[in-house]
Amino acid sequence: MKASSVFGSTLLVVGSEPLLAERAVRQRIKQATAEQPDAEISEVDAAALADGSFADLIGGSLFASRAVVVVDDLAGLPDAQVDLVKRTALDPHPELCLVLVHGGGTKGKALLDALKPKVQVEKADPIRNWDLPKFVAAEARSLRMSMDAAGAQALVDAVGSDLRTLVGALRQLASDYADQAVDVEGVRRYFGGRAEVTSFSVADDALAGRPGAALEKLRWALATGVAPVLVTSALAGTLRGLGKYLDLRSARLPDNEVARQAGVPPWKLKELSRLARDWSPRGVSSAIKAVAVADEQVKGAAADPGFALEQLVLAVDAARGGRRH
Repeated sequence: MKASSVFGSTLLVVGSEPLLAERAVRQRIKQATAEQPDAEISEVDAAALADGSFADLIGGSLFASRAVVVVDDLAGLPDAQVDLVKRTALDPHPELCLVLVHGGGTKGKALLDALKPKVQVEKADPIRNWDLPKFVAAEARSLRMSMDAAGAQALVDAVGSDLRTLVGALRQLASDYADQAVDVEGVRRYFGGRAEVTSFSVADDALAGRPGAALEKLRWALATGVAPVLVTSALAGTLRGLGKYLDLRSARLPDNEVARQAGVPPWKLKELSRLARDWSPRGVSSAIKAVAVADEQVKGAAADPGFALEQLVLAVDAARGGRRH
């Protein structure tokens, strides 16, 4: 094998963002098949290796001497197979391209700790909300479009933070906007009313003391397919940023540093500054607790997620003025 060959190597993909993990796997398979088109490709869940089939997979076959083996959900690897997988990953034979995928968490951490210093690692961590516009802009470039920060944020507001949904929306845009620039108006035209009524606009009205408008937008958002969990996520994200901003505003720090410590993009500081006039740390704490309860309800603990979200909007409004709800 040549020095740059992916055969005789192991790639460890770690992280809970499925889209990024799948992309890392696909890229390694693409490299392997470009190098050896006749390589046999096998993909298996780690839990399915309890029967000892891993040894057969890594050995190739009579028809293909080289093997690409992808083991998903490494955390579920049976204890009896850990030693063999570890030894193989640390010293793969020259005709094996091994890819191990771990979704994060503590299960299987001992194996990860043994592999990480000695094999190639590709991270697939979730993208933070404030970094989503950068992800969108980069994806747009890969689809032969250009999108400024405002347009990228408008798309996030329109379809939510799920990466698959964002990529799907960008592909829709690319069908009409290839080799063009897409701005806020372009996003709004393409996605119609959905870009106007989103989880973030519901959160904005609720936090700003406009419960009537928030409830109206909430009902419309749910009617047009916005997932209830996106509403609790939007409220939680803004409340966390507001709480940190309230703690930091008395410190004489540059805006960029305040934004970094608060975990928000710099442009959001002006909005937090306006909100801070009517919010206290105690009120933010109370609202965050209400969001946590509602989040559990919309994920299955309540029979009517819509009603739970309506109660949440009223609870947030009460917390804003320090009033009892």
